[in-house]
Amino acid sequence: MGRFKEIIYKILYSPEQFARRLGARIGKNCRIHTYYWGSEPYLIDIGDHVHISRDVKFITHDGSVWVFREQEPDFDVFGKITIKNNTFVGNEAMILPGVTIGENCIVGGLSVVSKSVPDNCVVAGNPARYICTTEEYYEKIKGLNLKTKSLTCRERARLLRSLPDGRQITKGFISREKNNAEAQ
Repeated sequence: MGRFKEIIYKILYSPEQFARRLGARIGKNCRIHTYYWGSEPYLIDIGDHVHISRDVKFITHDGSVWVFREQEPDFDVFGKITIKNNTFVGNEAMILPGVTIGENCIVGGLSVVSKSVPDNCVVAGNPARYICTTEEYYEKIKGLNLKTKSLTCRERARLLRSLPDGRQITKGFISREKNNAEAQ
């Protein structure tokens, strides 16, 4: 698709409509917030109740085969991407060719998913690595649930600004110690 045509489509269509128009298969009750469907969007299957966050990128081919095109001009390699039901993919994650992300999974923002993810897993990083099960993650964060979905924007802001320490996500400090891999 030409660049001008792509810009017009983005103005006219929601991200989900745009993806479907390009040939991606998307299930029911999904929230799609990206326009980056790669060069073969028809190789992308998304299940039901999946959230694809802002600027997630889908890569369905191995462009590095360009290096071999002088010796083999028609060389192309592709991989289907499948995201199963009830899965969340965080902002700016990248899903590489041939990857399947299982049911009930969470992919952290900015992650590069280069291997398939089993059901019920939380993964994050570059490359994405296993963090914990989805259930373990739920147990860890359920005490931070502030139940703000029914509040107005103003009420929500007031609540969030007034929270004491320990009632919202806080992160520990990075250790100054070198890990064993760096020391060797």
